[in-house]
Parts: sequence; structure tokens; C-alpha cells
Amino acid sequence: MNKKSMTVHEVSELADVTPEVVRYYTRIELIKPQKNRKNGYKLYDKNDVYKIIFIRKAKGLGYTLKEIKKILSHSKTGTSPCPMVRRIIEKRIYENRQRLDDMLTLQKRMEAAMEQWKGMPDGIPDGYSVCVLIESFTHEIGNE
Repeated sequence: MNKKSMTVHEVSELADVTPEVVRYYTRIELIKPQKNRKNGYKLYDKNDVYKIIFIRKAKGLGYTLKEIKKILSHSKTGTSPCPMVRRIIEKRIYENRQRLDDMLTLQKRMEAAMEQWKGMPDGIPDGYSVCVLIESFTHEIGNE
């Protein structure tokens, strides 16, 4: 990987992404290739490949492209972006834990409904009732 100028396809192969990903990252300025003065083509270098690999790893840890852009930008200031990286992932862990807890609560509520509905006959809507199963559900919502 000692080429100073590579095409989109060469970079995509080295970084193990599609050419569309390279173009997209270029469009949103996560990577900033040089332009060939003769033909206007974008020319990438090994640092662009390393950035794309970094982006893939960061995405694999749950960072958004917006967050990754901030991290990359911060890294250019000469100070470590690691404290920011830690803060972001700590917040994400908390948010994910909350979502998981909410999903487990929903799962239990759904299982309780299925248990309650065993053996109940199907109801016919009559203008007052839409679905007797949902309307008969007695589990307290919000008090799990």
C-alpha cells in the first residue's frame, strides 16, 4: 500500500468496502482526496484507506458517521480524541441498556397477553369492540 494516488476502486478493495462507500465518505467529507489537475479525477492515498478502515471499526462499535467525523476532526487538533470516544460510548451503552430493558418489558407484556388469550374465542367487531383480545388484556401497562 505504498501508492501515493489510487482510484476509488483501488481504495475500496484495500479497505474492503464498496466503491459507493468510498464515494459517499468523500461526499460527506470523511475523507478528502486530492484532485488530478489534468482530468479532475479524485486521487486517494494510503491515509484514506486507513481512515476508511478506522471508520469501519468505529461503526462496528456503534459510533455514527456524525460522531466519527467529530472524532476525526478532533484528532487533527493534536490532542487525543480518546476522552470524547469514551464519553460517547458510555452514553451509548446507557442508552442501549435502557432500550434492552424496554424491549424485555415489552416481551414480558406480549407473553402475558398470549398466555391470557389462550383458549379465548375470536370476537367479531360490533361497533363498540374492535378486537376482544386487546380489549380484554388486563395486564397493567406501565407498571411492570
